[in-house]
Amino acid sequence: MSGEKMSLEKVSVIIPAYKPDDKLIQTVEELVKAGFSDILIVDDGSGEAYSTIFDALKERSVCTVLVHNVNRGKGAALKTAFKYVTDNMTNRACVVTADADGQHIPSDIKAVALAALDSGNIVLGVRNFSTPDVPARSKFGNNMTKGVFRLFFGMKIQDTQTGLRAIPTEYLEGLLTVAGERYEYETNMLFWTNKEKLTLEQVEIHTVYLDENSSSHFRPIRDSIRVYGLILKYLFSSCGAAVIDASVFYLLKRLAFATFPAAFLARAVSSVVNFCVNAKVVFGERASTTSVLKYYVLAIAQIAVSTLLVFGVEHTLGIVSPLLSTCAKIVIDTLLFFVSFRIQHKWVFATTKEGKK
Repeated sequence: MSGEKMSLEKVSVIIPAYKPDDKLIQTVEELVKAGFSDILIVDDGSGEAYSTIFDALKERSVCTVLVHNVNRGKGAALKTAFKYVTDNMTNRACVVTADADGQHIPSDIKAVALAALDSGNIVLGVRNFSTPDVPARSKFGNNMTKGVFRLFFGMKIQDTQTGLRAIPTEYLEGLLTVAGERYEYETNMLFWTNKEKLTLEQVEIHTVYLDENSSSHFRPIRDSIRVYGLILKYLFSSCGAAVIDASVFYLLKRLAFATFPAAFLARAVSSVVNFCVNAKVVFGERASTTSVLKYYVLAIAQIAVSTLLVFGVEHTLGIVSPLLSTCAKIVIDTLLFFVSFRIQHKWVFATTKEGKK
């Protein structure tokens, strides 16, 4: 038995499937030829009309078919498979998630699996979006998400939407705690790796789109809102706090307060609201003494930087109008908004490996 084949015996391939066609059976056959001996299929509520496909897969000794009685979403299907592996397959070193529509070819699935086995890191199979055969909506969606990841998280990911991921089994329990039941779960998985300070490797794979990606069940508006849920919640929380902050600052300046005390008091009021919303709604973490202390260390540093910059702009440009001072503060605080998000995500509301603050 070759070393490569022995390595692949430590790998389970996970394929969530919702209303698949015969390409799923073809993918399984090709995976077996490539050397994989354990394939988990999750029937995510496809219905009776698709039973013949799943019945054919059940007959294959290498396949285990897990069933959702109703459609619960891709994230829920992945979690079902992760839970099955952690409960029943302690001899597995790695799992690889792949799509059911034939867009991930066996050689690429093998490549990311072997890379993860070699390094012990999570490995993403990333596509090249610069090729002319990439559908416009996929190129636009990836470029936008890639920019968001870079801006908010400092993560340089070539393909944020990839479903081809090799994951060492030691991380599965942590991933089971990640929020999301549908497409947003895959995005939240990446957020989780950033929060846990894990190394992500990227292996370029073939770019395969079948019939302009018509087989995708992604709903552009509804699922995009889910995918960007964390960032949108943070945006609304920060905008609400900014309105409170700017309003209090403006009122205090109208009352002839100097810039320093006005900025301090305005931030003191808005920070209480912002902390409570971020802890409970945005980052989904329980408020603790540690998180409160970290938050206010960040808040005080942010107040100092913001106030010094506003003071500097006022004196450099000779600003005396309360309205112009407030506008300068809004611009400065907008720039600090992105820095604050990264620090809150990775430090203030971060969970340690033991799950404690």
